[in-house]
Amino acid sequence: MLNEEPWQDRSVIRIERLSRRFGEFEAVRGIDLEVFRGEVFALLGPNGAGKTTTILMLMGLLEPSSGAAFIEGMDCFANRESVMRHVGYLPEEPIFYDYLRGREVASFVGGMHGLSSEEVRLRTERLAERFGLVDAMDEYAVNYSRGMRKKLALVCALLHDPSVLILDEPTDGLDPYATRTVHNVVRQFAKEGRSVFFSTHLLDQAEKLCDRVGVLYKGKLAGVGCLEELRANLCEEGSLEEIFFALTQERETEAAGGGEG
Repeated sequence: MLNEEPWQDRSVIRIERLSRRFGEFEAVRGIDLEVFRGEVFALLGPNGAGKTTTILMLMGLLEPSSGAAFIEGMDCFANRESVMRHVGYLPEEPIFYDYLRGREVASFVGGMHGLSSEEVRLRTERLAERFGLVDAMDEYAVNYSRGMRKKLALVCALLHDPSVLILDEPTDGLDPYATRTVHNVVRQFAKEGRSVFFSTHLLDQAEKLCDRVGVLYKGKLAGVGCLEELRANLCEEGSLEEIFFALTQERETEAAGGGEG
């Protein structure tokens, strides 16, 4: 059974008492979390809840103030280079060199992952077609709209065929067609036994896509589980939106009453 296996065999992502301070401000406050193989996990929370800070620590771009995060059993900060071989990453606001063409950006990323020129060419063509970006691949990135930049970042994230996708607000700025494509990619990715960890403030999308959710509020996990578990504990017939408000309003009540905020 799944629960009888060592966590390294069943958990793709493991977060242990993870915290991050910026001066006196604690953006992430001692969170514990696991994401399993073949699972789509959504990290939800209002602006400023700590979602992006958590993702930056998973990507090894921020060192935790305390605690640790692991992907495929490797410490995300100490072993960042090894971890990145397994991960496709989409930042909330992708940044490229303006005067590289889309195709050149993909070629650079593919080379960084050790792909041959032919592998890069074939994979780039396939992914660009999937995201409706074929006509833009010979354009300079400086001319890309926000949505096009996000599509190019998704091409780059998937180029090396990772086992884990980490997506920060993946559909923000995308049109409905591109949003549907992202949803299909996420579903197929999980169906193949790989794992997706994404942050979003779009509760309806999370409800459609995720196996489990975590609600992050003021840097702490207010709740984690599948929708059925959360409904059983909070509101029997509740939508994800109602679950979200039940968890976060409970925290507001605690704060107002002098409990932890």
